[in-house]
Amino acid sequence: MNQRAYRGGCLCGRVRFEIKGAIEDIVCCHCSQCRKAQGSAYATNGNVRAADFVFLAGESELSGYASDPDQVKFFCRHCGSPIISKRRSVADWVRVRLGSIDSAITERPTAHIFVGSRANWDELDAALPRFEAYEPGRQRRRD
Repeated sequence: MNQRAYRGGCLCGRVRFEIKGAIEDIVCCHCSQCRKAQGSAYATNGNVRAADFVFLAGESELSGYASDPDQVKFFCRHCGSPIISKRRSVADWVRVRLGSIDSAITERPTAHIFVGSRANWDELDAALPRFEAYEPGRQRRRD
């Protein structure tokens, strides 16, 4: 387990958080939902145990969007920065938007997923494997 803490927050600074454990299953997701939520070619997301994710400030400044019946994406209601998503069925994990982390991240992405939905103008990192959906062997409970 990672012994250092990661810190991050939103663009306007109202939302601040700390991660006290490892960031797992980091992927570059090219699905249309992630592209629209990020306003970019893809979202780089990682899983963190809910017990290791702590809001330091501004949790009440978050708004949520239920992207499907099981998943809620949370963002700062002032600046719109995406922070995390949670699945109701898996309360012990949160999915963190890595762009919201200020600290140097030691873990690295392991794959591009949902490449069939990728933006046609984006060039993929050739060093990472590519998958049409979730990477093989991934436990869907944490995406």
